[in-house]
Amino acid sequence: MIEDDFHYYEPANGHGLPHDPFNAMVGPRPIGWISSKSAAGVLNLAPYSFFNGFNYTPPIIGFSSITAKDSLHNIRETGEFGWNLVTRPLAEQMNLSCASVPADVDEFQLAGLTPVASRKIDVPRVAESPVSFECKLTQIVQLQAADGTAISSWLVLGEVVAVHIARRLLNDGIYDTAAAEPILRGGGPADYFAVTADNRFLMRRPR
Repeated sequence: MIEDDFHYYEPANGHGLPHDPFNAMVGPRPIGWISSKSAAGVLNLAPYSFFNGFNYTPPIIGFSSITAKDSLHNIRETGEFGWNLVTRPLAEQMNLSCASVPADVDEFQLAGLTPVASRKIDVPRVAESPVSFECKLTQIVQLQAADGTAISSWLVLGEVVAVHIARRLLNDGIYDTAAAEPILRGGGPADYFAVTADNRFLMRRPR
């Protein structure tokens, strides 16, 4: 291809498109449906699409809070949070939980979800979700630009200290990703994608 076949832009100068394509190109992205609780005991549940796993042993997951939101404040106060898998049947409730509401509003109630006690942390998980992680805070890192300037985004990292998996998702002891029907954020104004069995292909690593 020649250079004219590419749309080129420098983010500092704008993308020149109807919608910023960055979120769509880095994707689809898994959703971190983060449960937390303030020091005063107020529950919070919020989805973060800047989310992923970062380490195997110990297992560490993380999400980025763009501006200092309630989840960040709560986790900073208590040192604990939960992650709950968002599935296709739970998509609408996940969407309800991302509403901009005051800090004293419980998104579990707002979205019609059931908080259930965790075992290792004092933060509930979503009873309706088939997979949940209980996490202990390991680091909060304020992000910075290439020139070293601090920006209003914080990477929250946590060690997974307990895991809950619905037994129906274990096929001969192997977790079945497609059976869980996870959804992924695709960027654009409202794009999501669902993982289904027909998306699967096998490819072994070279020895």
